[in-house]
Amino acid sequence: MNSTTFARNMVRQLIEVGISDFVISPGSRNAPLSIALYQAELAGLVDLHVRVDERGAGFFALGLSKASQNYVVAICTSGTAAANLHPAMLEAFHSHERLLVITADRPERLRRTGSNQTTDHVGIMAPVKTIDCTQSIDIRGHLEGGPIHLNLQFDEPLLGDDRTDWLNGLHVRSLTPSSISAQAISAQAISVSGKGVLIVGHDRAGFSVAQVESLAKELGWPLIAEDPLSFSHSVPHAALLLSDPIIQEFLAPEQIIIVGRATLSRSISTYLATCKNLVVIDPRTKTVDVNRKANQIFTSIPAVNSQPDAQWVARWKKVSASVAHLPFEWSEQAAISAITRAIPNESALFVGSSRPVRDIEAFAQPRTGIDTFANRGLAGIDGNIASTFGIATHYERSYAIIGDLTFLHDISALINPVDAKLMIFVIDNNGGGIFDTLPQAGVEGFEKIFGTPHGLNLEHVISGFGYPVDKAKSVADLERLVIHPFVGLHFVIVEVPDRKENAARLKEITQSLCSAVRIGNNLA
Repeated sequence: MNSTTFARNMVRQLIEVGISDFVISPGSRNAPLSIALYQAELAGLVDLHVRVDERGAGFFALGLSKASQNYVVAICTSGTAAANLHPAMLEAFHSHERLLVITADRPERLRRTGSNQTTDHVGIMAPVKTIDCTQSIDIRGHLEGGPIHLNLQFDEPLLGDDRTDWLNGLHVRSLTPSSISAQAISAQAISVSGKGVLIVGHDRAGFSVAQVESLAKELGWPLIAEDPLSFSHSVPHAALLLSDPIIQEFLAPEQIIIVGRATLSRSISTYLATCKNLVVIDPRTKTVDVNRKANQIFTSIPAVNSQPDAQWVARWKKVSASVAHLPFEWSEQAAISAITRAIPNESALFVGSSRPVRDIEAFAQPRTGIDTFANRGLAGIDGNIASTFGIATHYERSYAIIGDLTFLHDISALINPVDAKLMIFVIDNNGGGIFDTLPQAGVEGFEKIFGTPHGLNLEHVISGFGYPVDKAKSVADLERLVIHPFVGLHFVIVEVPDRKENAARLKEITQSLCSAVRIGNNLA
């Protein structure tokens, strides 16, 4: 099969199974696919996105997949281009997202011969398995909800005729993969009683908010959410509360049900570790987290028969009421609390890794009305802007909160602007703020090897790309900017106190809150 026919057959098949978003990076070996997709776009069959940097292309496709809840295809040429898609594939693997990567390869006979731009693509996306192809395959059987790697071998000539009749007679059928979201209730059931807590990881293990809300209602237990912006009745500031050993003992449960993974705060991890009866609900335990331990593990949400302890529930309600609102001086925490309060309903919010996602867990007031996203599979700071761009294409209005190092790490994404209404808040504390809150804070050489101050004027950096940028130095500034009408891509640099001062304030806020709870509940 010649390369043009091979590419057309694969593109036609992908369109027919209901995939509409394709992301390509320019290259020679993937030319047959790029040309075929351009023709498909002209026919109104696909949305074709071009990204110069393959790493950014992968994360952009990942963002598109998150927002659309459908498979999105990212395509690149051979060699290092393929390797640059690996970070996004790792994130997709550990978060079980629908990302389909196609690497255009040289023929197998050229491997290990010194041929230009030729390496072994097979296994390059591990732990995602490679499907190595010299001719079309039936792709439908591989669309099971997680990431896929197709390595297509194209031989020369790479250019064919300019016919478009190969697109005639397409029959687009909707995808019906055995996806996580389709597994609402399993055939299994569980009976629980007494003092229990429901903990929900940031990505909810792929389940919808409605599915988790239904489980929470059936349980009748206190709900702790790493993403309080999706669960208005979750316990506010739980990560701070449970950092206090006395309060943790006061609120010690007999059993915990956790949906997904809790990865943000050490206090919640400790709380989980002290529970004698732990139930996990996470489809990834079947394929990704196969070594995960618990008393019971479910890959889908079981039917629940619950008899909660009324006094236990009342105890949590009393504690929750005493910490519903925290007073803030101007700080990173005050900024994030203000932004998340002011974001209008029916918006999307992407939360950057490192400090912002943890501050939202600990300091944001529980609410609903917005769709929140984060790359919590491996929680890297790479590709966060590109992921945000992909998500924003599916929403009328979107926001993002990221740190300054996260912004700089993915700055190449700015060369391919997104046609969407998107406001990105960059928390500028001149370096890696999270390290000032970790045990290595204060070690010799800290600023050089952990703090990594960049010393850059971020306003000049952003303006150099031609994007509008504002600065915020107070809660009032943020509240004004969030509600002010804007168009296109808009940046806000949030200037906050230095990292050491912020770390000290974190301790002060936590101690003040825990002291109030101790006093209010007559704890020693």
